[in-house]
Amino acid sequence: MTSRAAARVFGLRAEALAAFWLRLKFFRILARNYSASGGEIDIVARRGQLVAFVEVKARPTYEAAQIAIDARKVARLSRAVRVWLAAHPWASDCALRGDAVLIAPRRPPRHVAGAFELDLFA
Repeated sequence: MTSRAAARVFGLRAEALAAFWLRLKFFRILARNYSASGGEIDIVARRGQLVAFVEVKARPTYEAAQIAIDARKVARLSRAVRVWLAAHPWASDCALRGDAVLIAPRRPPRHVAGAFELDLFA
């Protein structure tokens, strides 16, 4: 297996773990790996009147995972969120939030609510 393929498998496992973790917190998973021109949303999850757009990062430490969510990544994610919202107008009545699930070896996932600010009006 190439290193790129191995990284993809690792990423999919991290996203599956993150989705499971969010379900334990009573979120309903609306979408995984939502792709739009110029960006991707790892997980779209809903709990009540909140829709969370979740970036999943797996790194050797939580801190390294948090740092990996940089301004460029947030801009790309925000573009995908705008496309998702246009396709799901019901969500305009909900609170919208940019969350992260950080994955580190031999540690439970860490859900960071409001980890980054979404740019919904670019």
